[in-house]
Amino acid sequence: MFPSYDIIVVGAGHAGCEAAAAAANMGSKVLLVTMNMQTIAQMSCNPAMGGIAKGQIVREIDALGGYSGIITDQSMIQFRMLNRSKGPAMWSPRTQNDRMLFAAKWREALEKTPNVDFYQDMVKGLLVKDGRCYGVVTGLGHEIQAKAVVLTNGTFLNGVIHIGEKQFGGGRVAEKAATGITEQLVSLGFESDRLKTGTPPRIDGRSLDYSKMEEQKGDDEITGFSYLDIPKIKPAQQRSCWITYTSEAVHEMLRTGFDRSPMFQGRIQGTGPRYCPSIEDKINRFAERERHQLFVEPEGWDTVEIYVNGFSTSLPEDVQMKALRMVPGFENVRMFRPGYAIEYDYFPPTQLQFSLETKQVQNLFFAGQINGTTGYEEAACQGLMAGINAHLKATEQDPFVLKRSEAYIGVLIDDLINKGTEEPYRMFTSRAEFRTLLRQDNADLRLTERSYKMGLASEERMTRVQQKKDGVEKIKTILKELSVEPAEIDGLLQSKSSAPLTQKQRAHQILLRPGLDIFSMKNEVPKIAKALEGFDNEILEEAEIQVKYEVYIEKENELVQKMSQLEDLIIPDSFDYGKLVSLSAEAKQKFNKIRPRTLGQASRISGVNPSDVQILMVYMGR
Repeated sequence: MFPSYDIIVVGAGHAGCEAAAAAANMGSKVLLVTMNMQTIAQMSCNPAMGGIAKGQIVREIDALGGYSGIITDQSMIQFRMLNRSKGPAMWSPRTQNDRMLFAAKWREALEKTPNVDFYQDMVKGLLVKDGRCYGVVTGLGHEIQAKAVVLTNGTFLNGVIHIGEKQFGGGRVAEKAATGITEQLVSLGFESDRLKTGTPPRIDGRSLDYSKMEEQKGDDEITGFSYLDIPKIKPAQQRSCWITYTSEAVHEMLRTGFDRSPMFQGRIQGTGPRYCPSIEDKINRFAERERHQLFVEPEGWDTVEIYVNGFSTSLPEDVQMKALRMVPGFENVRMFRPGYAIEYDYFPPTQLQFSLETKQVQNLFFAGQINGTTGYEEAACQGLMAGINAHLKATEQDPFVLKRSEAYIGVLIDDLINKGTEEPYRMFTSRAEFRTLLRQDNADLRLTERSYKMGLASEERMTRVQQKKDGVEKIKTILKELSVEPAEIDGLLQSKSSAPLTQKQRAHQILLRPGLDIFSMKNEVPKIAKALEGFDNEILEEAEIQVKYEVYIEKENELVQKMSQLEDLIIPDSFDYGKLVSLSAEAKQKFNKIRPRTLGQASRISGVNPSDVQILMVYMGR
């Protein structure tokens, strides 16, 4: 019934969709298997993309030729650039999205991608022989063969949903769990564990009183995520989000349900996300806080459904409802569905190689929540990398691996493989030691050329990157050569509380002053306006960042060079750590488990001391 495929992708969430698209666009024949064709690219939690560090990841996915940035732009109902008051390394784009439009656009994009086939069924097992995976077995009993398999099972592996004292199997509300895969992988020598995540109630926006809340509007300028000049649905009028707060009275009401809480009564075994805790966890852990912020987020253009961000809970429904009605603006709230917690299997990611291929079984790749991460963006970038590497493995090419100094995606995968995770992993800018280099504005300059050479990023993307590079260099040259007389710019300097010029000065030098930016100089100084005519805002902003932060960028590049020396020192696969008597017992245990490829990787393993790395260096002749 089924032909043989190059790649089979199991699961059609954010990781599965990116994996299927990437492998197919590189030339592989792909089968995407999902339990429900109607929930492809479902935004299971809040209808939003991006945010702190996550926005950088979406831009990196786009720069590499993935689809998430394009689809996010096509379905946005609000755009905000977070952290504008800080330096550009911290700027993070975020969108509020139309939940149904987002999923529809993803399905449309996949259906338009040649080489992607679809099949609706549950995958209950893998075809494995001699340590190699060569296909899947479905619930209907079909054996489908492939050169590589990518598992992106999300929260479906033995998923259990908790609402108060009620407990039932499911991977999402009203969708059944997936069984069979965990048990088979454990029998093959994999280690598995349990994690938990949760979601808040969905409510009827018509029942809210917005006059009691703070309005949160979108930015006037919509940058979006994709570097392509696609026909973006840039809304003339964006949908607002709203902010309200819990109170001590709300917390007291929530506490009345603690004796029926699955979290406090021990019915949930999995660890929940530290940085997105449930409301009951928040009021228990931060008892001194009198209130917590709630974001009231619309689910789309044409729906009254509202997502209550910050109120994730698995408390009984009656307690959820009573507590919500004590929140300002929610006095007459109507609930569409209660919040719930979901517990699911994951596989500690120390069992993976940097390509996301498993160490135990060749041609088998893991991406997304199966690796212990949380978040659409983290899942999507892993799916993209797994799809790329599954194609490269199937065509007998070297894997594609991003370093920590090259992308947030590199930081994420390096953290997962070296440190593992015992709670759902979430990306932050603080996790990246080279964040001045890994900005949201330059993801295309960092990554598109590498992706293009590999056969994923399009000719159009490469052309745009070259134009951007050329444009930035031209602007920097213009600013260095253009002299400005005091009379031409003193009015602007005065308005910015900046000291007046005593003699003519290069525009480049003036731009370095705090409080001055390239756009006000262009708008206020006719000579500069004429010199910079014809350059679009994206290129002007990139040039300004490179000029203003040149010293910091150079320092980070020097640090990268120093660190890369350790990355170049390869540790042989067969290296016997047992013979190094001076190594600590913990280092031996970690090295034997993770089998680091380089001294750089060895130095980043959790629990390994600098002295252990020094011993390795000495032994290897350094």
